[in-house]
Amino acid sequence: QVQLVESGGGLVQPGGSLRLSCAASGSIFSINVMGWYRQAPGKERELVARIDSGGSTNYADSVRGRFTISRDNAKNTVILQMDSLKPDDTAVYYCYANIQYRVDGSTYRHWGQGTQVTVSS
Repeated sequence: QVQLVESGGGLVQPGGSLRLSCAASGSIFSINVMGWYRQAPGKERELVARIDSGGSTNYADSVRGRFTISRDNAKNTVILQMDSLKPDDTAVYYCYANIQYRVDGSTYRHWGQGTQVTVSS
């Protein structure tokens, strides 16, 4: 029974910073990819960043240079450090993980519950 739990969202002024965390738990054999999507009202879901098991990262053009994704494999946790935040970053942020199950080796994408990030003065 795999679960992803997010934390760290909140309200911040433009130019400020937030740190989002997402921890996976359950019968996990491995986590191949972890990342973050965001969804703002009236806009398409956007892939913000991802990181694979080897540490290779990808970022959306809109956040590159401001956001940093990292992971702690021992804790099954992915972190999104968000700096120089802009009002356009306001959205619900969802973490995801492609998880291989310990019991049979199958894989499936799991999602966190979402956390609200609001950037406003």
